[in-house]
Amino acid sequence: MDWNSEYIADLVRRALGEDIGTGDATTEAVVPPQASARAHILARQTLVCAGLPIAEKVFRALDPEIRVHCPHNDGSFVEPGAEIVQVMGNARAILTGERTVLNFLAHLCGIATLTRRFVEQLATTRTRIRDTRKTTPGLRALEKYAVKTGGGANHRFGLYDAILLKENHIALAGGIKEALDKAHTYASPKEPPPRAASAYDAAGLDPEVAGPGPLSVQVEVRDERELREALGAGAESVLLDNMTPARAAECVKIARGFRSDCVIEISGGITLDNARAYAETGADFLSSGMLTHSAPAANLSLLVDNIEET
Repeated sequence: MDWNSEYIADLVRRALGEDIGTGDATTEAVVPPQASARAHILARQTLVCAGLPIAEKVFRALDPEIRVHCPHNDGSFVEPGAEIVQVMGNARAILTGERTVLNFLAHLCGIATLTRRFVEQLATTRTRIRDTRKTTPGLRALEKYAVKTGGGANHRFGLYDAILLKENHIALAGGIKEALDKAHTYASPKEPPPRAASAYDAAGLDPEVAGPGPLSVQVEVRDERELREALGAGAESVLLDNMTPARAAECVKIARGFRSDCVIEISGGITLDNARAYAETGADFLSSGMLTHSAPAANLSLLVDNIEET
């Protein structure tokens, strides 16, 4: 993540703008303009740090002279009571930026922490957990960054960087074979169609996540019949949708027997309670929208150590 990118700067501007509006009435009413303070942000739970550099971007947008230090790095696993951000400078800037910083960090640390729990559930299997496009509009790059920080993998970033044939595409194309034929023709070796600059580009995310190259083609299947049809039509990557672990295991065995290098993903109803059972099918990936749309916010708080008027 390029924390100096225009993507981050714009997010910070908009987040502060919606909170401050015409001014921080409470802080302006009670805190002298020249007062300085020292404060810290505490983890109130066990968590995985994610997005820590954005704290400096928020505070320094309010006061360029403010000093921010993060004792831990993104990806660090910390226990309750750990200081994850330390800040010193203008007291008004600290209090005015407090909620915006906490909102960003609570959300991103929450995603990273939930992702880490999934990763732990899948330990010793070949299966990796990855995200979906079920993200908060405008925050996708940050949320997918938090998933990676927690040890997960990213699925496609948007509609432009991979082909995923779902039931509606298949219906409108006339069937699985017809949809795959058209998709493979579209993605056949040639110069890929130009794409508009995305939030990935603006955020400066690494090529592993959003690099240029041929489009992959994945097809969603709901049962053994659809799986066999997809494999017979040349599918190289399949998504097993809304299957029980037992049914998914049967389909993984069929797919591996038909094409040993077939990329197999399972999606639909994946939870912490059943993730291990799905991973033991031998699939390459599990995908879950809950990583980004349902991760509980991490419990954080900002406390002022001292305040003095200068």
